[in-house]
Amino acid sequence: MQQSNTNGLFSLEGKTAIVTGGLGLLGKEHCRALSDAGANVVVTDINEEACRAFANELRRGLGIGADITKPGSVEALRDAALAAYGRIDVLVNNAAVNDMFENPEQAGELSKFENYPLAAWQKSIDVNITGTFLCSQIIGKAMADAGLGSIINVASTYGMVGPDQSLYQKPDGSQEFYKSPAYPATKGAVINFTRFLAAYWGSKGVRANTLSPGGVENAQDEYFVKNYSARTPLGRMATPTDYRGALIFLASDASQYMTGANLVVDGGWTAW
Repeated sequence: MQQSNTNGLFSLEGKTAIVTGGLGLLGKEHCRALSDAGANVVVTDINEEACRAFANELRRGLGIGADITKPGSVEALRDAALAAYGRIDVLVNNAAVNDMFENPEQAGELSKFENYPLAAWQKSIDVNITGTFLCSQIIGKAMADAGLGSIINVASTYGMVGPDQSLYQKPDGSQEFYKSPAYPATKGAVINFTRFLAAYWGSKGVRANTLSPGGVENAQDEYFVKNYSARTPLGRMATPTDYRGALIFLASDASQYMTGANLVVDGGWTAW
């Protein structure tokens, strides 16, 4: 009787993965998870020196600086990955802009929809949508040419549901920040763009799926963590490591018959 090796389905030995936004909170965890599963991991972000330093912490890592909003930069990223490892098997489109305002005292007014700056809206589109498009087009073509690959686009629960603005209210009822219109708009676009990729490149052996994480606890104000946790069936925010298993599943042969899907890992946030 032939025995199956279920554990082997999750192995990424000999495969190469590129992670954009690789220096972010979740980006680093994505890189570590892929490395632990056996992959050669190409860490990419704006700061090349920092990419190289972090890549040196991985078992088999390569740090390459890139601006994913510029085609030439993405092409150079692809070429460097192929030169180093000869193949690209996984692309994790993780890079994204999440609003930060230079003057915290103005954040409450500027983050309101009525006052939200056009420049901030455009920046989110450039990185969250155009960056995902360019990486999928340029790096994905290399996968399609090779006849295999897995594209994982990182979206958000806010790509599926509207932001709950009450989470950002302080105990005294005041509010110094509103979740912007750009983040849910761009993340919603990423989810449907993934479906396009799945339908377009399925015949070429390239799968495309979305990973939609919930909120990650990261030194937020206590009232926000409390509000968010109460809104979640599991009663807590995510830790940065909570997405490792889902990422490896989507990257590996364990999900070989899965494409065009949105894998939601949010502690039940969108269940009610």
